[in-house]
Amino acid sequence: MIRQAALDSLPVREAVPALVSALDAHGTAVLCAPPGTGKTTLVPLLLAGLVGGGPRRRVVVAEPRRIAARAAARRMAWLLGEAVGDSVGFTVRGERVVGAGAVVEVVTTGVLLQRLQRDQELSGVDLVVLDECHERHLDADTVAAFLLDVRETLRPELGLVAASATTDAAGWSHLLGQGSPGGAPVVEAAGVSHPVETVWAPPARPVRPPHGMRVDPAQLTHVAAVVRRALAERSGDVLCFLPGVGEIARVAGQLGGVDAEVLQVHGRAPAAVQDAALTPAAHRRVILATAVAESSLTVPGVRVVVDSGLAREPRVDHARGLGALATVRASRAAGRQRAGRAGREAPGAVYRCWTEAEDARLPAFPSPEIRIADLAQFALQAACWGDPDASGLALLDPPAAGAMAAAREVLRAVAAVDDAGRPTRRGLRMARLGLHPRLARALLDGSAALGTRRAAEVVALLSEEPPREYGDDLAAAWRRALRGGDPYASRWRAEARRLARAAGDPAGLSPTPPLPETGSRAPGPRSRRLRPGPRGGSAPVPPRLKRRRGWICRARRGWRCPPGGLDGAGRHFSLAGV
Repeated sequence: MIRQAALDSLPVREAVPALVSALDAHGTAVLCAPPGTGKTTLVPLLLAGLVGGGPRRRVVVAEPRRIAARAAARRMAWLLGEAVGDSVGFTVRGERVVGAGAVVEVVTTGVLLQRLQRDQELSGVDLVVLDECHERHLDADTVAAFLLDVRETLRPELGLVAASATTDAAGWSHLLGQGSPGGAPVVEAAGVSHPVETVWAPPARPVRPPHGMRVDPAQLTHVAAVVRRALAERSGDVLCFLPGVGEIARVAGQLGGVDAEVLQVHGRAPAAVQDAALTPAAHRRVILATAVAESSLTVPGVRVVVDSGLAREPRVDHARGLGALATVRASRAAGRQRAGRAGREAPGAVYRCWTEAEDARLPAFPSPEIRIADLAQFALQAACWGDPDASGLALLDPPAAGAMAAAREVLRAVAAVDDAGRPTRRGLRMARLGLHPRLARALLDGSAALGTRRAAEVVALLSEEPPREYGDDLAAAWRRALRGGDPYASRWRAEARRLARAAGDPAGLSPTPPLPETGSRAPGPRSRRLRPGPRGGSAPVPPRLKRRRGWICRARRGWRCPPGGLDGAGRHFSLAGV
C-alpha cells in the first residue's frame, strides 16, 4: 500500500509539475532542492509514473555512493509499500536487486558508466537522473558527458535531469542546455529549514594539520570532547562529521559511557547499521558519519551537528602511480550543507571545531575531482568512448593538459592504448574491470601467472585499504582476510569473486590453493610481464619477516611480500614496471 501521507509531506512535490513541463519542452532540466525535500526519492517515482498518475517511464537514478544507492531504493520501495526489487531496484558493484517489473533502478555512477560503454543507447531507459551532481565526482562528470553525447547523436528523446542539493546550478544549466538559449531550465524546490545556531569550538591547543590520510589524534580527541559537550548542552540526536572510517572508529572508541547509542555510518557499514541510522528511534543517538550524510542520506531526529571540519579528496600518489585519498579542510559549502542537517526538522545547533577567523579562509567550494584526481581511469574510459583526448566531451571543467598527458602515458605503458590513443583489446578488457588501469593490468597478467582466483584476491586487497589491524604484510593480510568474519573480509571476498568473474572465471569460484611458505614452488608458467619489486626499502618490517630480505609491493606503500613471492615461485604483484 502506497504511503500517501509520507509522499504528501515531501516539499519537492510542489516543484514536480514545473520539472515535468521542462522535460517535455527541452528534454533536460536542473533540479535544485535542499537535502530532505524528497529530490532523491519522490521525484523518480513521479517521473516513472509509479505515483501521481503520469505516464509509465523507465527511470535510472545515478548516485555517487553505494550506500546512497541502496538507501534510496529502500526508501522508495517503502514509500510504495513494496519490497526492494519489485517496482524499484538497485545495482551497485557486486550486488543487483532488480526484478522483472522494476521501472526505477538506482545505480552508482560507476555502474552507469560501465553500462554506457556496453550499451551506448541505454536501451529501454527513458530518463536518467544524476543525483548529487553538485559534488562533482569524476564518474558523475564523465557519465553526464557521455549521456549528452548519446542525446546528441543517438537518442535525442532520452531525458536527463541533474539534481543538486545546492542552488549553484548555472554551470549545469549551461552544460545540459547546449544549443538552447539560456540553457536548460532550472527548477527550484523550497525546503523546510529552521534556524541553526553556530557554536565555534576550536581545540584549546594547536593541532597538526592533516597530512595525507593522517589526522592528528589530538584533534580526534577534541572532536569526541565536543560531542560529549553537545550531548550535555543540547537535546536531540547528534550527527558528527568525520573524514573517514578510521577516524570514526577512533572517536567511537572515546565515547564509551555516553548516555546515547553510538552508530557508525559510512560506505562500509553493514546494512543493519545503515538502516538503524535512517530510522527514527525513541532513544538518543550519536551518529558518526562521513560526507555521505551531507546530502546523500537524511538522518532523522538530528538537532545537533558536530563538524570536525575535515574531508577526503582524491589525489595522485606519485610514489605508487595510483590515485589516493587525502585528508583536507572541508570547504565552506560543505560546512553549510553539514550545518543544515541540524535544522531540517526543528531549530538546532552546529558545533564547528575551528575558529570563525579560520572559516573565512577556507575554500568556497570543494575542488572538482577532474582537477585534482588521477586521470588514468578517466582517460581509458574516454579512449573506449572514442575520444582519447576528451576534447569532444561536454565537461563542466576540462581536464588539465598535463594530467591527461600523464594519464595517456600510463595507458601506453600498460598497453591499454596504442600510439594513436585508441584502446587495444587488452585496454577494452581493462576498462570493463572497474579498476585503476595499473591494477587492471596486474589482474589480467596475474591471472595467467598465479591463477584467476589468486590474482583477483590480491588485487581486491590492493584496491581497498584494509583495516589497520591487518598489518603491512601482504601475505599475512591475505590469510587474515581468508579466515576473517569481519565486514572488510566479507567485502573483500565479494570483490574478489567479482574480479575473478570479470577476468575470465565465470563463476568466480575456482579453488584457491593454500598460500605456500617461502621457498615452495607452485605450478604454472611464469608471466614475463610481472616484474619483481625492488629489494630493500624503508618500510617497517613485520616481526616474522625480520632477518629476511623482503620485497615491496608497490601497489600499496608499506606492504611487503616474502622473498619467494605470493606463491613461493618468485611471482609478485609489483606495479613498478608498468
